[in-house]
Amino acid sequence: MFYYIYVKYLLHKELALHNYIRKRRKERHLSQDMLAQKANVTRQTINAIENAKYDPSLALAFKLATILETTVDQLFTKSEDEND
Repeated sequence: MFYYIYVKYLLHKELALHNYIRKRRKERHLSQDMLAQKANVTRQTINAIENAKYDPSLALAFKLATILETTVDQLFTKSEDEND
């Protein structure tokens, strides 16, 4: 039972990362294409990150944090409640 709850917690945190990236991008009025160009990746990569189909590398996380005017720590620690 504990394992199940822990896995659900980790999945929730992972989804919060993807939702937070989308939220910050929209707050800065950036399209997925614009963010992708600034981060030197494809639009499909940004789409996959925002849809929790791809986890960014640490290097990409640093790029995204800089572009989105936040920190890597905030990208990985914001909970869904804090994203509102």
